[in-house]
Amino acid sequence: MRFINLIVIHCSATRCDRSYTEHDLTTDHLRRGFSGAGYHFYIRKNGDIKTLRPLERPGAHARGYNAHSIGICYEGGLNHYGMPEDTRTEWQRHSLRVLVRTLLLDYPDARVAGHRDLSPDLNGNGEVEPMEWTKQCPCFEVKKEKW
Repeated sequence: MRFINLIVIHCSATRCDRSYTEHDLTTDHLRRGFSGAGYHFYIRKNGDIKTLRPLERPGAHARGYNAHSIGICYEGGLNHYGMPEDTRTEWQRHSLRVLVRTLLLDYPDARVAGHRDLSPDLNGNGEVEPMEWTKQCPCFEVKKEKW
């Protein structure tokens, strides 16, 4: 079993008014040269949790962090105008909470972070602030969630 110390939350950066299936996600990752979907789990708008990659296999979702992390992505993250926004449905919120809590039972020392929270701390103040984000993903404050 791999050593896991990080659970990274992502969004698919797709519009909330369009469907983006796990097949679409996998196809897009294959086109980018990945060997399959880079995330371990994908949460659809209806709350279905799809397993895309075995936990024993490192992900391809957060450069520099993949070896010791688990990647979870939810469908959405952009509003119907294509702008970053927390578009999670109630079903997605519930499924994400259940999945993270379950993973924390197996990996109690793991930290939960949003992909954007892994951006470099450019001003060196010990906190990654919005002006330092390299991307908006996952479009909500992961650290404020009650896992």
